Amino acid sequence: METSLLRALGISFLLVTMLTPILIWGLRSLKLTQPIRIELPPDHQAKRGTPLMAGIILLIGVITSTYFHPKPLVLFLGAAFVLFSFVGFMDDFKKAAFQDPSGISGKTKLIFQFVFTGALLFVLLYQFNLSSDITLLKGVTFHLPIIVYLIIMMLFIVGSANAINFTDGLDGLLINVAIPTFFFFFVISERIEVKTFSLVMIGCLLGLFIYNIYPAKAFMGDTGSLALGGSLTFLAVIEKVEILIPILFSVYIAEQLSVILQVWFYKKTKIRIFRMAPIHYHFSLKYGWSENKIVMIFGFISWLSVFISWVIWKYLL
Repeated sequence: METSLLRALGISFLLVTMLTPILIWGLRSLKLTQPIRIELPPDHQAKRGTPLMAGIILLIGVITSTYFHPKPLVLFLGAAFVLFSFVGFMDDFKKAAFQDPSGISGKTKLIFQFVFTGALLFVLLYQFNLSSDITLLKGVTFHLPIIVYLIIMMLFIVGSANAINFTDGLDGLLINVAIPTFFFFFVISERIEVKTFSLVMIGCLLGLFIYNIYPAKAFMGDTGSLALGGSLTFLAVIEKVEILIPILFSVYIAEQLSVILQVWFYKKTKIRIFRMAPIHYHFSLKYGWSENKIVMIFGFISWLSVFISWVIWKYLL
């Protein structure tokens, strides 16, 4: 591993570790804290008043990446991170400032996400010459007309980003699941920009994990989770591994599908499939699993998904 990559990892980790307490103090002073939905169990009600929007600290990753490799692709990944973080920030700010657990409307969030995604895809296609081909197997690609590719990728990116956002529901859960995913892109990429960005984000997440592990001293909120979602999904598009997403993003997809199935089945039958969705709440309410146990198991599944995806990428793609 290049010395510069190790320095970038270490600096991002140290900066987040040192600056997060100051951010937590500031958020608490401004009373920007997490409102709790009344339907959540008592152990979650106890989290009321925990500072929200700590995901802002992850912007250090964007700055660090740009400092070490101020190249167009790093700037692009930073822009994707910032734009999705902005959507999450709007949502978090309304939640925290007005103590409204619903935040901004889902429609508003989707409009911003689709506009930003369309603009970013346009830049990828016409400034970075991204191919509109989909890689199916080694030597086998499926060509899509530009407009069809744009529509499919917009749906894919926004859907995947929101699936990752759903995973941020327990202390340390999303961080524990996202680190392996970023590690996958660090390992497979031949682009120094992707390697740098992925490793720096791992460093930032490790630093934030210290304060986000149960019992969390702060929540990253949508400010962080949507930014991670947008970043990871665009990395999949850049590296042309969209075909691996059902495996690589298995935990995120399970979280999102549990919500979709819960809502759909309840509307049809008035019966709930899960005690509560997303599915991480189900394991807590039905089986009595502790937050740390769920975080550990979901993290293990994420590492397993990364390993399987790497094997498929190495030998089949």
